[in-house]
Amino acid sequence: MLFWIASAVGLAVAYLLGATPTGYLAGRLLKGIDIREHGSGSTGATNVLRTLGKGPALAVLLADVLKGAGAVVLVRWLCSIAQPTALDTQTWTPWAVALAGLAVLLGHSRSIWLNFKGGKSVAAGLGMLLAMAWPVGLGGLTVFALGLAVFRIVSLSSILAALTAIALVCGLPQPLPYRLLVIAGGLYVIALHRANIQRLLAGTEPRLGKASVGPQT
Repeated sequence: MLFWIASAVGLAVAYLLGATPTGYLAGRLLKGIDIREHGSGSTGATNVLRTLGKGPALAVLLADVLKGAGAVVLVRWLCSIAQPTALDTQTWTPWAVALAGLAVLLGHSRSIWLNFKGGKSVAAGLGMLLAMAWPVGLGGLTVFALGLAVFRIVSLSSILAALTAIALVCGLPQPLPYRLLVIAGGLYVIALHRANIQRLLAGTEPRLGKASVGPQT
């Protein structure tokens, strides 16, 4: 029973961590604006960069990565201190971690504090991956960095990173819950970029360092 209580608490905290709207808070604290009314309308680090500058964008990026990593670390710790006597924690802990990872992704993109809207969960997903399965996270980060260096388009780099994470988690020895989470989470992140994909196909997606034109999702 204690294990399930710890897992439920971890799941709730993971969602609330993800739901903490760092980009929105940065806009309010630094310029007194609602960042959703500027640039692309997203609360993610890319729109913070366009709207508030490099320093705030870096701070938001790091905070979002830490949210994802913190959710995984917290749930693992809670499961370890639960110490059940009739439950195989080595079997069930990965499931609890995977559910927490999903919760932090959903929290970031569907924040309770922003009427269930938010960012695209890329940075939070990276933090979650690095804490949960670092080879997968590192591979995704590498592809993101290479894509950004070559194409200078954040959305395209994020999509490539998500696809890379899915391929790596299927090819590397990882627990089944982690594989299911990364596949579902990767496809979810890609789905959140559907408007970006339309602009990529139309050739109108803005490159890094260039202002976006009109409201975007």
